[in-house]
Amino acid sequence: MIIDKSSNFNEKELNFDEIDQGFTTKEAIAEARRCLNCSKPQCRTGCPIDNNIPAFIQALSKGNIGEAREIIAERSNLPAVCGRVCPHEKQCEGHCILNKKQQGIKIGKLERFIADFDAEMDLSKEKMPAKTKGKVAVIGSGPAGLTVAGDLAKEGFNVVVYEAESEPGGVLLYGIPEYRLPKEVVRQETERIASLGVTFITNCLVGESITLDQMFAQGFDAVFIGTGTALAKDLTLPGRELHGIVQATYFLRTVTLYNQGNLDRKEVPVNEGDKVLLIGAGNVAMDAARTALRLGASEVTVVYRRQESEIPALRAEYEGAVAEGVKFSWQTSPLAFVGEGGVLTGLEVASPAGKTVLKADKILLAIGSRPAARIVSTTTGIEVNPAGYVITKERPYGMTTRKGVFAGGDVVHQPATVVLAMKEAKLVAKGIAAYVEAKKLLEEC
Repeated sequence: MIIDKSSNFNEKELNFDEIDQGFTTKEAIAEARRCLNCSKPQCRTGCPIDNNIPAFIQALSKGNIGEAREIIAERSNLPAVCGRVCPHEKQCEGHCILNKKQQGIKIGKLERFIADFDAEMDLSKEKMPAKTKGKVAVIGSGPAGLTVAGDLAKEGFNVVVYEAESEPGGVLLYGIPEYRLPKEVVRQETERIASLGVTFITNCLVGESITLDQMFAQGFDAVFIGTGTALAKDLTLPGRELHGIVQATYFLRTVTLYNQGNLDRKEVPVNEGDKVLLIGAGNVAMDAARTALRLGASEVTVVYRRQESEIPALRAEYEGAVAEGVKFSWQTSPLAFVGEGGVLTGLEVASPAGKTVLKADKILLAIGSRPAARIVSTTTGIEVNPAGYVITKERPYGMTTRKGVFAGGDVVHQPATVVLAMKEAKLVAKGIAAYVEAKKLLEEC
């Protein structure tokens, strides 16, 4: 059953400019002044990384933007990112006591304002401590890797980050569309972490270019694996071999490369005028659907086997997709890919109305992802569970079954949000610091 909620959609040119332009200085201070500065702030309870939200909002309300940035920096290495893509509705903002009157403080926009203002005015220069505590390798420069790198660098560790792509950022750079998270914002955040003394080595695929054994041979005291879930899950239905079925994550990556001028338009798998189906209803599906419209797709429909109330995507992302003209087919289960001459023409589905074929020029799959085995397969002693996720310990937190090798983020758990990956990574950073300190002490003894 297809429900088209886009009837009120006004035709307009969709582009990749950031949708939300954020607060002006006057608007940000006015919003900050609405904060009640609660004695028991529920907003902080709702923040996975325990950001001192009331303190930075109070500093902002007095115009002390530099102080506000310093307070945020105590807990977060990626405030400009978190201010844009965190699920605030479920976390800090969702816990604000003013929500009872539908007047909750726009905490995410305030955090973003502070981070952007700081980047533009270059307010804060964090001190670079001497790198005397040990040497740590970080594999992957997504949210988990950047958090571990930043936290350990601040504590005096010499950190080297290995990234397979040509520049750092991971999923932040290649997986989240420009209209939600401008790439220049990601670059500013990684440059700030580099300013702490962190070294980034790009175009280096760990497991091929270098192994963990070679890293330890080079003098690293510990290694952190933060590679996320690089492999998209497939949908092996009849007709899967047809040309025109593409992973949504691959599609999003090609669009980023195209927008950066690093890929020809013909290499992007959605063409102008295409009729596109999205299978899945998470945030990746919403991103891919809205991106397909921006590339000139004539029609985009999300196919989901459950009801609207059960979608895993954030409500704000779903509503954004609806507002832009994305259609939705609820309680619709894919049965087979349909095509002619090896080329996709549609998707056979089952719904409460019976079986039918939905026409499509392209189908994008967004049904989840799983970890790659490249690092584990080239290293002895790292155990994974049956689904391929790395097994870690509670003490020292985040260490795998191989001594000195730690892991965190999506490579350990099911794919989550940016801030949940950061929460886990902060705990792992403490585990790494404790391990290296104990290791050094034993060496001295």
